[in-house]
Amino acid sequence: MRVFERYPKESGRDYAFRILRENIISLDLAPGSMLSEKELAAEMGLSRTPVREALIELTRGGVVEVFPQRGSAVALIDPERVEEARFMREVLECAVVGQICGKLSDAELSELEENVLLQKFYLDNHLTDKLQMLDDQFHQSLFRIAGKSRIYVLMDSISIHFDRARRMSFAVVKDLKIVSDHAEILEAMKKGEKEQAMELMKMHLSRYKTDEAAMRQEYPAYFK
Repeated sequence: MRVFERYPKESGRDYAFRILRENIISLDLAPGSMLSEKELAAEMGLSRTPVREALIELTRGGVVEVFPQRGSAVALIDPERVEEARFMREVLECAVVGQICGKLSDAELSELEENVLLQKFYLDNHLTDKLQMLDDQFHQSLFRIAGKSRIYVLMDSISIHFDRARRMSFAVVKDLKIVSDHAEILEAMKKGEKEQAMELMKMHLSRYKTDEAAMRQEYPAYFK
């Protein structure tokens, strides 16, 4: 498990939740792996109480499962939960793209274009962790530009099932379309082609369905 620096004034519970969430999304804590409160607390330099609280929160979201007499484990990937999260993102992100299409300022365009260029660099150099970070930033920027940052935070908090599938696709899909998708979405937005931009976003968020077979073949034990 990877442990990151604790933010100033970050509570133990929030720190534990953030570390566990990031490691589950990145698959460093793989689906099906057992979780020991004692070991996790030692790795993060915390008492067991904040770790237990974080695990309870993750259990509520269906990301961690509790087995009587055995303890807690990272939940297997449930395609139904992935699809629910994907559907939520499709509805919200297509709406956001439609709202800001053709209305981006020069500074906003430059920010998004720079993000896409960096994505290409990380894709070409197989830096998947940084690629997913920039992917997240691209989508988050669209919500911020639309004045909907709080909706993004809410959406992100329940997207972990979809995010795990995205992370897995980076590892197994040879011809990733993520960067070209973002470039095409941005180009349509620049031209004010609202319907095209929304359709491209819908296709982008639906790639999981196409990639699922490759992911199941590579990691069959990760899925329900």
